[in-house]
Amino acid sequence: MQIHQLSVPDALASLRTTLAGLSHAEAQRRFHEYGANRLEQVTREPLWVRFLKEFTHLFSLILWVAAALAFAAEWFAPGQGMARLGVAVVVVILVSGIFSFWQEHRVEQTLAALRKLLPQQVEVIRDSKVCQLPLQQLVPGDIVFLAQGDHVPADCRLLEGFGVKVNNAAITGESLPQARDAGPSEEEEFTRGKNILLAGTAMAAGQAKVMVFATGLRTEFGKIAHLTQASGEVTSPLRKEIAHLSRLIGIFAVLIGLVFFVIAYILGIPLWDDFIFAVGIIVAMVPEGLLPTLTLALVLATQRMAKRNVLIRHLPSVETLGSTTVICTDKTGTLTENRMTVKQILLGGSVYPASDSGKMESLVKDYRPFFLVARLCHDLRECEQGGQCAFLGDPLETALVDMASGAMPLPAEYPKLDEIPFDADRMRQSTVHATPEGPLFLCKGAPEVVASLCTRILTDGKEIIFTDNMRETIRAAQESMAEQGMRVLALAYRPLPVQWQHAALEEDLIFAGLAGLEDPPRPEVPEAIRKCHQAGIRVIMVTGDHPSTARAIAREIGLVRSAAPLVVTGEILRGYSETQLRLALDEPEIIFARVTAEQKMRIVDALKRKQHIVAVTGDGVNDAPALKSAHIGIAMGITGTDVAKEAADMVLLDDNFASIVNAVEEGRAVFENIRRFLTYILAHNVPELIPYLAFMLFQIPLPLTPIQILSVDMGTDSLTALGLGVEKPNPKVMEQPPRSRHERLFNWSLALRAYFFLGTIEAVAAMAGFFFVLHGGGWSYGQKLSLEDPLYLQATTACLSSIIVTQIVNVFLCRSRYRSIFSVGLFGNPLILWGVLLEIALILFIDYTPWGNSIFGTAPIGGKVWLFIFPFALMLLILEEVRKRLARAVAG
Repeated sequence: MQIHQLSVPDALASLRTTLAGLSHAEAQRRFHEYGANRLEQVTREPLWVRFLKEFTHLFSLILWVAAALAFAAEWFAPGQGMARLGVAVVVVILVSGIFSFWQEHRVEQTLAALRKLLPQQVEVIRDSKVCQLPLQQLVPGDIVFLAQGDHVPADCRLLEGFGVKVNNAAITGESLPQARDAGPSEEEEFTRGKNILLAGTAMAAGQAKVMVFATGLRTEFGKIAHLTQASGEVTSPLRKEIAHLSRLIGIFAVLIGLVFFVIAYILGIPLWDDFIFAVGIIVAMVPEGLLPTLTLALVLATQRMAKRNVLIRHLPSVETLGSTTVICTDKTGTLTENRMTVKQILLGGSVYPASDSGKMESLVKDYRPFFLVARLCHDLRECEQGGQCAFLGDPLETALVDMASGAMPLPAEYPKLDEIPFDADRMRQSTVHATPEGPLFLCKGAPEVVASLCTRILTDGKEIIFTDNMRETIRAAQESMAEQGMRVLALAYRPLPVQWQHAALEEDLIFAGLAGLEDPPRPEVPEAIRKCHQAGIRVIMVTGDHPSTARAIAREIGLVRSAAPLVVTGEILRGYSETQLRLALDEPEIIFARVTAEQKMRIVDALKRKQHIVAVTGDGVNDAPALKSAHIGIAMGITGTDVAKEAADMVLLDDNFASIVNAVEEGRAVFENIRRFLTYILAHNVPELIPYLAFMLFQIPLPLTPIQILSVDMGTDSLTALGLGVEKPNPKVMEQPPRSRHERLFNWSLALRAYFFLGTIEAVAAMAGFFFVLHGGGWSYGQKLSLEDPLYLQATTACLSSIIVTQIVNVFLCRSRYRSIFSVGLFGNPLILWGVLLEIALILFIDYTPWGNSIFGTAPIGGKVWLFIFPFALMLLILEEVRKRLARAVAG
């Protein structure tokens, strides 16, 4: 038998201890055997290793090779400007790596957050004496004292208790405090045992003497902590796409570079010219500005989301939200307000809404005993907060007090004379109070128990016989409230003689009424659920709460609409095979209730294997493993534990489920924005590549130098690309289904438009500008030009300037794949306008200042060159507008 199924003497014997506690010697021996009562951190990869990895991925390795070739070329052939190129490439690698490390770096504080939930000192019996010990020294078999407000330091078996209630929400997800007593439990699962107190939970009421039976990582709390640490990191779709794109571009760049290096060598091009050519190919084909621009775009997106009460902890999570297909949401504190309120009351056979304060005040005259029971029969501690009276303890009792206090003035002090505390077997609590009219007995508890003790009922201010018909009416009202997800309590009373017998208190009672309490849904949640459904996102409730409560809340917020949704409890789920679980997840409406942390993570894993992109919401310690296992974990910022926040990718600052909808909208925009600036960045790779192919194949002077390529990738195009990365979402983006997980960021449509259309037109403009200057200066085909020749410098400047001018037009064209530039407009994105001004300023600096000429190998060009370039920019605009018009016609 498990420890919760044993009697107190048998439980003590099973751990070889007594109520007098362990001896110090035995406790020391067990401490060496079981270890300290703390959570050991799983060994992780050192920070410096993770930092260095950012400089060794494929993109960086290609650039390291390019830098090495540049330095080698400078060593063997000085004066070619290759050292400058090598330094520039290394700077690009460092900037990208630092940005990426900042993006990926996570401060692992989960264990520190977990330790905050545990008390630091506990009262323990050792050698028959009570002493204070650090919680780390607790061992199995220790006898510990706990009181209301204490955190439970380890998994414990209750030995003696007075009115004990524990709040298990952080571990099991149950919204209501659970009563505990020392008797044996018949539950199969020990975590549900009525005599079990779990580490990390809190004493909501009462006093207890408990026996520790599990410490450290052996506790349920410790197992959750281990799951949180040990669960593998989930690679976001965006990371996968960037890795795929990096491999594709990197491999393509290296292959092109090697192929043409060999061809050039065969054609007899000098070795160092061939080196310059190979380095140029690699530099031209690798978009060095992609990773820094992507990171900055995501940072700006997170700032926008922060204004909408969504804090993004890990940058790729921004885009992941946009591709989310399933949200697994907790109930307590996420869909609901995590506070109990009285919703309905039954008085004299009639049901009234408790929210009608005017009606409540009018009912006090005839039903004052009902409100007295609600106001006085409790174990709450009264305190002052902010100059006002407040109550600490069971939120269910607090809700009753709030309801009664709102209906009538606080009564004069009615001191408590006697009490029979709540007991799980008795299922009721009773108190006796002194009143001006004499002693008054008050009782509240389960309706079926309390009603059985009543012989009369209060109706319209009169106490009449409690008939069978009236009992049936009460029973029907109770069932109706329960079906609506309410916790139903019965309230009763009776006046006592001056001399009363304690043993005969709970008899011949007068039934005062019923109170139906609920944890109300957040008012904005139904609309958020509707928007999720409209956007093709499935929402599944996964809670530790009771099935009927979960079903009632789900129906109230519109999460389920059918008469009989599939409700799977943790007990049922435990018997499911993997195939059965995956088939169950195909049901159109499904709710998971009474599930454990491991089961929640199992549900997430099953959805991932079904090819879903899974987001999980949660706030408790029990949610942390699933938050970390999901593609994106979403924690509550106000009610969420530190553990949940540290395990999550994003935090809802206002605990508002509706904020997820705003975040999804931003996430969907991010994916399209990445495509926009990717099209823009890749388009200028073609006019950077073509000059090298022409240099090799046609034996002409090199039209564009590597350092000039970097000036475009990391300089002139940086802010405009960033502007495309922060375009506002399409107003209809939430009316579309999530994008397919098989839809690539870099696809054939994007490649054809960037490389073979926009890029080709820009390449024509760049080469035309280059030859316009050469021929204007008297150059003839086959003529050699030195790298310092003013004509050559002006020609490369014209080539570079042509790329910049066409890119200025291109940035406005890339704001939409299909909409005309005239419908999108020119002034809707301030960052793009600032980027265009920066491009103009930089090209003027590069072309017309001594520093710019020296750094980038340029020379001033005349006005007629600009007049020659501008028609090509106009041609780019016209041809792209024609393409968009045809695309819209085909799409219908």
